[in-house]
Amino acid sequence: MLDYRSVNRANWDERAAAHAASPDYALDRFAADPDFLSSVVRFDLPRLGDVTGLRGVHLQCHIGTDTVSLARRGATMTGLDFSGPALAEARRLAHRAGADVDFVEADVYDAADVLDANGYDLVFTGVGALCWLPSVTRWAEVVARLLKPGGRLFIREGHPMLWAVDDRRTDGVLALEYPYFETVEPIVWDEGGTYVATDAVFTQNLSHEWNHGIGELVSAVIAAGLQVTMFTEHDSAPWEALPGRMTLGDDGEWRLTERPERLPLTYTLQAVKTG
Repeated sequence: MLDYRSVNRANWDERAAAHAASPDYALDRFAADPDFLSSVVRFDLPRLGDVTGLRGVHLQCHIGTDTVSLARRGATMTGLDFSGPALAEARRLAHRAGADVDFVEADVYDAADVLDANGYDLVFTGVGALCWLPSVTRWAEVVARLLKPGGRLFIREGHPMLWAVDDRRTDGVLALEYPYFETVEPIVWDEGGTYVATDAVFTQNLSHEWNHGIGELVSAVIAAGLQVTMFTEHDSAPWEALPGRMTLGDDGEWRLTERPERLPLTYTLQAVKTG
């Protein structure tokens, strides 16, 4: 098997500039409006609560929109990602937005070795992060190593049921095509394009991904010494996950046009480090 990190890093490196230029990430709004927040952070404000004064780290931060948003809510933030070009865009965004954020280039599994172990009040992970990792157990162990006792993990992610759905069908049927549970071998994709509006044409189109079932995620978090304090499933996602079958709501979230109650699209989980 090709090294998944090298494969996925090449994919993300090439897309960083296009993502930063896309209106979907709204980087110009961060520069123009000091109160503007990313859609992911804004959606979860009622669950996130007050983060003023917290020391936080955003794992797999990409171009930093969620990281900057948390800094705007009063947290002292560090963003970590394995893509140098993505972090270059994140630093430019933070400068334009007037946000004091540190960005560190490293693989997420190395986070507790390059950052302060047991040093964070908050570990944050946004939508579309866990699918790039082969082991959710190993990820949870890294989170636990980063958190202070009493510190919390906060994650909103794509639901594993959504990742298992065949997104290429055009007949309206919700059919399961891909693994729900974590597998040893990755799901290998070789596709152009990306998830935001852009005219860019890419050459690095190979990627390796994994799904992680809800039970696997929760069990991994508990085994790492964290206590789950909140878990909520949502019928919406911040992008058009199933093109042609979704409608954009006034809240900026996409839902199934027909009977949205059939499928959870995302979830939010919070857990606290015990001891």
